[in-house]
Amino acid sequence: MIRVLFVCTANICRSPMAEGIFKKLVADAGLSHAIESDSAGISAMRLNESPDPRTQRTSLRYGIDVSALRSREIQRGDYEHFDYLLAMDRTNYNYLRSLCPRGMESKIYMMLEFAPFDDLSEVPDPYSGGEDGFDVIFQVLEVAARGLLAHIQKTRLLPA
Repeated sequence: MIRVLFVCTANICRSPMAEGIFKKLVADAGLSHAIESDSAGISAMRLNESPDPRTQRTSLRYGIDVSALRSREIQRGDYEHFDYLLAMDRTNYNYLRSLCPRGMESKIYMMLEFAPFDDLSEVPDPYSGGEDGFDVIFQVLEVAARGLLAHIQKTRLLPA
């Protein structure tokens, strides 16, 4: 089993959206038996909350229901459990690196390492903006999630 963890600040906007998108892509590829995913935040400020209502509405417009997800904080055990820890922005990345047990640094990636954007290296946090920002972030995350799945299929020799 290949395990993927998406990480943002409070685990109510970007990371649950990425988790929902990725799970759908994995299911559509017939790989749910081989790849599992989850999401977490670097902050405990919103523990056990549903995704932001704008995250839920945006995801539903694309046929993905993330309403059952609940926010949680990253745990040290996540480094051993997951093969990929994907940070949405540089702050998340640096936090993940600061907690990382020695020898597991290679599991940490920036989400947009798997997207072909020349002008974008971080997934912007849409929390302080309007509904339109969530739609833009959904599209960015979908491109990156497709790239991540292709990377996993290629490097782990899974069917494309």
